[in-house]
Amino acid sequence: MAGIVVVFDFDKTIIDCDSDNWVMDELGFTDLFNELLSTMPWNTLMDKMMGEIHSKARTIEDIVEVLKHTPIHPRVVPAIKTAHALGCDLRIVSDANLFFIETILEHLEIKECFSEINTNPGYVDEEGRLRITPCHDFNKYPYGCPLCPPNMCKGLVIERIQASVSNKKFIYLGDGSGDYCPTLKLGNRDYVMPRKSFPLWDLICRDPLLIKPEIHEWTDGEELEQTLLKLVHSIMTEEESNNSCLVSAAEDCKFQTISVAAHETFPHVLPVPQ
Repeated sequence: MAGIVVVFDFDKTIIDCDSDNWVMDELGFTDLFNELLSTMPWNTLMDKMMGEIHSKARTIEDIVEVLKHTPIHPRVVPAIKTAHALGCDLRIVSDANLFFIETILEHLEIKECFSEINTNPGYVDEEGRLRITPCHDFNKYPYGCPLCPPNMCKGLVIERIQASVSNKKFIYLGDGSGDYCPTLKLGNRDYVMPRKSFPLWDLICRDPLLIKPEIHEWTDGEELEQTLLKLVHSIMTEEESNNSCLVSAAEDCKFQTISVAAHETFPHVLPVPQ
């Protein structure tokens, strides 16, 4: 397996829209959503809107059907499949919700490409209503990150992933302001792929000296595929070169050890009595 962890945001990175807005628009709840937006946190509002949708006799099947038609660039799925086939460890860190993400990934037949999905829990309750809860319970355990929304600090998630793997390089793909905090957690051996002219890109451009990883921007799914796979191949080539050097050095060391050991087995010369 390649020593590469590829972390994807979901909305406007894997898919080409915001999944929450897509569902609201397609089911006809945009006006109510916008009316309530200033009254509560986004994550809390999404849970409330799922209750509104349920109260209007719209079913889980209706939501699933809308999610199956979520727009996505045609080169994103091949990029994900190729990176997975090359042995990369693919993960998602998203402020969407688990139900939306899993439904879309299953429809695209790429869910098995990801080893982990970090997002807000989403599940169907006993009444058939979709519930959406925060990734971090900010009422009980506020973490106070000034860069992230109260329900999810992606920087904390990245730190946990970094602690769980050893000596692996990270490639982080994102677009939103919530992707800036995890970008700051990356090191100078890592890479960040911000979507050009989106909030993450703008934040990086304000002070690039704060960013330790290499920056490789992209604009659409085609550039995402080209840039991601180019980085993956470059890292893998470097790894193969380093491994070859280690093998060569080990063989040289072994040869020298054998030569010395063999020399030491020769009998000592005894003095001849005169």
